[in-house]
Amino acid sequence: MTGQGEPSRRAARRPAAVRPLPIAVDTMGGDHAPGAIIEGAVDAVREHGVRVVLVGQAPRIQRELDRHGFAGKIPIVHAEEALDMGEGALASWRKPKSSIAIACHLIKQGRASALVSAGSTAGVVATSRLRLKGQQGVMRPAIAVALPTTPRPTILLDAGATVDVKPEGLVQFAALGTAYAQILLGVERPTVGLLTIGAEPGKGNKVTKRAHELLSGGSHGIEFAGNIEGHDLLRGAVNVVVTDGFTGNVALKTMEGTVRTAFAEIRGAMTASAPARVGALLQRRRLQELRDRLDPDTYGGGVLLGLNATVVIAHGASHARAIASACELAHRLASGRIVERIREQVAATRTSRFGRWTHGERDGQDRDRDKDKDRDRASRPADRQAEPPRPAEPPRDAREPAPEHAPPDRTEPPAAT
Repeated sequence: MTGQGEPSRRAARRPAAVRPLPIAVDTMGGDHAPGAIIEGAVDAVREHGVRVVLVGQAPRIQRELDRHGFAGKIPIVHAEEALDMGEGALASWRKPKSSIAIACHLIKQGRASALVSAGSTAGVVATSRLRLKGQQGVMRPAIAVALPTTPRPTILLDAGATVDVKPEGLVQFAALGTAYAQILLGVERPTVGLLTIGAEPGKGNKVTKRAHELLSGGSHGIEFAGNIEGHDLLRGAVNVVVTDGFTGNVALKTMEGTVRTAFAEIRGAMTASAPARVGALLQRRRLQELRDRLDPDTYGGGVLLGLNATVVIAHGASHARAIASACELAHRLASGRIVERIREQVAATRTSRFGRWTHGERDGQDRDRDKDKDRDRASRPADRQAEPPRPAEPPRDAREPAPEHAPPDRTEPPAAT
């Protein structure tokens, strides 16, 4: 199937897209922060009508807004600390008042709908997972990126959030990618391919072999197209490519380096002689279209899927164009209710033939064990059956003191400072 058929009943019941709350932009993350970040946010507001709230050191943000003539037009939330580009996951604990942490707090309060950051990927992932938490039923989050294929992009995940993953996790990545492709690509039934070393079902390691069995045999609402190989990544053979974070990150960086090298060679060939320069001038429009399609700035960055909010991670070297694209992408995903779609897709996957994610292949054994317990209970003497049951121990969460959080604030962002 191509995924262009009649929409499902579940999709027909989805509410229409509504204008989301503002996008929280981390102005302190990235190699060119805060200037390029704020310029990109201003472009997103001016050109695409995206509402944003800027998080970071207020005096520096105010100076940049003055320079762009946007003073007083975009809300600002002050944050003293910032995660350095070289900091890893532990920075989320060392700097609880960083600009990324404050942006996540705005989302939890209901004052923002998504986060955009060009900061350290490890820092953004760790802080987002700590502050926003994973969706119920989602084992591990995944970073989804768009590959420049034709006629439409191809979604690759995971691109580096979860290095080690179980077979059930790969199937869940397929569910996350399906929901993401429905919004980004507008395809109701996206096709999913499993990246491995051969197209045959028996190729790959134990994880990919088992994942192939689960994807091909379950009634989980995923349009599985089979295995794909590395040379299929840029052919557009499927809408969604699923792999673990280690393989996905290596594949993504390899493709980026290949495209960069190819463009350098093309540029050298086009300027090598006068006839070549004339030919390049005649093909200028087509070359510009090709450059735009292959430029990572066009796609805005990767999306961290599986959390209770939308998180877009832009490249660390992003300039204004990439940040504007990231803000527009976050706006589209929030408008399309990506969190709700992922919840629906994961719920459909959890009811497939291989059972609950938290138990995986043990579900059949658990059911058999429950049946044995029922038979044993039925064979007990009547006096033993009449014994009152022992009071259940309260759950762990109930024994621990509840965190002192303020009730959610559903108001709009604060006025500019």
